Amino acid sequence: MALEKTVTTIQALVAVDAYHRVENIQLESKTSMKFCLRSYASQNNPFFAEELIKCIYDMNGDNPFKQAYLYVKTLEAFKDAKDC
Repeated sequence: MALEKTVTTIQALVAVDAYHRVENIQLESKTSMKFCLRSYASQNNPFFAEELIKCIYDMNGDNPFKQAYLYVKTLEAFKDAKDC
């Protein structure tokens, strides 16, 4: 599971159809988790950006990865990202 979206980095690098993947999920409590969202130019390249994100975790909900992706898609920067 991943997301695809064109992004512009703070260094003004434009990554067309970049690949964004949730990694390193850590459940902090029964109601909280954090994870890295890493951005890649393509699946086979090293990541060029990462962001640490914290969000609510629902123990009775979907698996943590699915919850993380659903949360990322609520963020303004990723609201129109495509699943891939």
